[in-house]
Formats: sequence, C-alpha cells, structure tokens
Amino acid sequence: MIISRTPFRISFFGGGTDYPVWYRQHGGAVLATTIDKYCYLSCRYLPPFFEHRSRVVYSKVETVKSNDHIEHPAVRGTLQYMEIQEGVEIHHDADLPARAGLGSSSSFSVGLLHTLFALRRTMPTKTQLATAAIHVEQDILKEQVGCQDQVLAAFGGFLRINFHAGEREFEVAPVIINRERLRELQDHMLLYFTGRSRIASEVAKDQVARMSMNIRQLSIMRQMVDQAIAILTGGGALTEFGALLHEGWMLKRSLSPQVSAPLIDDAYESARAAGAIGGKLLGAGGGGFMLLFAKPEDHLRIRERLSSFLCVPFCFEQTGSQIMVFEPEASWEGRVTPSGFSTEAVTAQRGR
Repeated sequence: MIISRTPFRISFFGGGTDYPVWYRQHGGAVLATTIDKYCYLSCRYLPPFFEHRSRVVYSKVETVKSNDHIEHPAVRGTLQYMEIQEGVEIHHDADLPARAGLGSSSSFSVGLLHTLFALRRTMPTKTQLATAAIHVEQDILKEQVGCQDQVLAAFGGFLRINFHAGEREFEVAPVIINRERLRELQDHMLLYFTGRSRIASEVAKDQVARMSMNIRQLSIMRQMVDQAIAILTGGGALTEFGALLHEGWMLKRSLSPQVSAPLIDDAYESARAAGAIGGKLLGAGGGGFMLLFAKPEDHLRIRERLSSFLCVPFCFEQTGSQIMVFEPEASWEGRVTPSGFSTEAVTAQRGR
C-alpha cells in the first residue's frame, strides 16, 4: 500500500501568466503558497480475485475490467502515462472540495503520480513530478490549464515561479521571509468558501481566448509579483500587500465576464465595507474559495458580515507532495496466489 499527501495552494499574483499560450511569448511569473489542506491518495496492486481488474474510489466508485475503461480522466491519463496495465486499487480523500480554486485537480494529478512512482519503487524529483503532471493534464488530457498548480503541489512552500518566454521549463525560487513576517502575513488572511463550484479549465477557456485583448492587464499582473515580493521582504506596512491584492482582483475581473458573479461581488464588497483591505477569488474564477486580507482586529466584523459563508482556518505549509505510507508489494501479474494457483489461472477461471 502506498499513500501520498499533496497540498492545495493559494495563488496571490501572476495567475494567468502561467498558461503556455501566454508565457511562451511574453514570459510569466507567479507568487503563491501551499497550505495545510491536503488531498490523500492510496494505491496498491489489486489482487486478481475479483470480477473487475481495477477499482477507483472518489466521489463515485468505478470497477473496470480494463484500465482504459476508467472514466475518471486524470486516473486514466496518469495510468496511461505510467504505462500501468496491472490491476490497481486507488482511493481518493481530500480536506476540501474539488473545483474550488485551490488547485485540487493538479494536487490530485501530482499525488497520484507520486503513489504510482512509489508503487514502481521509483523516487521522482519534485521537478519530475511537476513536469509529469503538466504533461498529463496539458498533453494527454488536453485540458486548458496553467502550470503553477502542478509545480506548487510538487514543491510546496511560499514560492515565486518563473516561466520563461520560448521555453517549456519553469524556475522555482522560494521566497525568503523571516518567520515573524510570515506569521504576520498569515494572521491578516481569511479564507471563505462561496459554495459555488466550477471546472477551472472551462472558465479558463474564455480567458485564454481573450488573451490577445488583455495583454496590458496580464503584463501588469505579471509585474505585481515583483511588487508583492518587495513588500513582503521590505520593512513597509503589510497593508500594502492587501491593497495590491485588491488592485490585482480588479484587473482579473476585467479579463472575462466568467471570472466573477453577483454573489461573489456582493460578498467581496460587504467584506470591504467591514474592513477588508483587499482579496480575490482563487483559481480561474467563477466560484470556489475567496481570500480576504484585513487587519486582525477587523476579522470579527468581517466574519459577522459574511456569516452565511464558511470560513476555513489554514496555515502555510512547506513540504509539498509526500509519501506518507510506503509498503510496496510486487505486481500480481504472473505471481502465484496464496491458494497455489497462478494469477493467469485465476484470471482464466474468473473469465469463464
């Protein structure tokens, strides 16, 4: 049995500039962090005593006679990438809901890849994990997604990620902030679930289609990464970070009408009226989680204003995807079962 734990992320600045269609021409940069909310994936080779060959458990349960018949696209695509034909059993659990703007799809991809590498007794580097997840999502599944989520899920921590024009590779640079400053930053933040879920790749399609019309906005959003890091590493007031978040959210809303919604706009304005300095809807937009930045003394008033939404406590985390349980066993293909029959014999008997 292999069990992986992979974090979700909060992206502050530069989102949108991590799409290949943008950064390969203009370059891109993202400032983001992972948080202590995780997706867990367990995997093992499935013994050949069942009518099905593989079993996948997530919000539904799939039992299939061929891995090519698995409906879950990320599971099917990842097994295809890893060239796994053996029967497997995969279970997924998560601390937070999917399709909510925290990079959950990429955390799933990275976590599943990590378990399958471990099942094959291979220890991938963080770069290999992120690169493989990007390949699965963009090239095999043909999803309209960026590259920051996979990198953050694999590496973990408070990061600046650079995407260079004309290149496919990425550069990861941890942001060095003293512990007290980092704790102060975290204490200024509130995370709310809006109750709305959406498929990020579908929201992103409209944004990607409009990129040629949004060159100015995306260029400014890219520059905000430098401004935000200067605020965090300098000695100025952290409220400047919140004001920059507000400016970035106003720019992001202008990229596409699908980014926000009346419910979200009303909640954000209510929070601002109660003392929030800035904030943003996380992920591609359309729903999910909303991040707010406010002085700690204003949090109670904001909580009262947004009492109809769920406030989720969180902390920054530094680990990235990890294997929590490593108890591998060899594939059942060609092995002798405890009853003394070969797996080929059991499979033949099962197929009668």
